[in-house]
Amino acid sequence: MSDIKKIMVALDFTSYSKGTFDYAVKIAKNLNAHLVVASIINSRDISAVEMVASMGYEIDSEHYVEGVKAERINILNDFIEHSDFDREHIRTIFKVGNPTHELLKLIVTENVDMIVMGVKGRTDIEHIFVGSVAEKLFRRSPVPVLSHRDEQNAERLRGKIAHG
Repeated sequence: MSDIKKIMVALDFTSYSKGTFDYAVKIAKNLNAHLVVASIINSRDISAVEMVASMGYEIDSEHYVEGVKAERINILNDFIEHSDFDREHIRTIFKVGNPTHELLKLIVTENVDMIVMGVKGRTDIEHIFVGSVAEKLFRRSPVPVLSHRDEQNAERLRGKIAHG
C-alpha cells in the first residue's frame, strides 16, 4: 500500500459525511498521503430548482449552487478544524453534474490512488444499494474504492448477520 499517495474522499454532506471524512483522514495520515475532498452538486437538483423558478418563485440555479457550495465549505472547514490533518495536504473540489460521472473523471484527472466514500447517500435509504453512486463507483472505478460504514450501520449489519 506504499504506492497510495493521493486519496479522494467523496462527500455529499449528509449526516454520515463527518465519519467518512474522519476515516479518510485516518487512512491518509497512516499512509502519509494527500487528500482530495470531492463534492458533487447533482445536476438533477439544479433542474429541480430551475423548474421551481419557472413557476414564478424567486430562486435561480446560480444562487442555489453558490448557497450549497458555501454551506458545504463551512461544514468542511469545521471537519478540517476538528481533525489534526495538515491543511496543506488537502485539496477541495466542487463540481456540478452527475455524481458518478464527475467522480470518475476526478479519479483520472486528479490521479488519485484510492477513493473513500460512504455507502449511504442523500436518500438515507438504508437497505437499497443498487443504483447508488457508491455501487456504480465500485463497478467502474479504475482505483480501489474503500467504503466507510458508521458505527450505527455496522451494528445493524452485524445484527442481520448474527440473526441470519
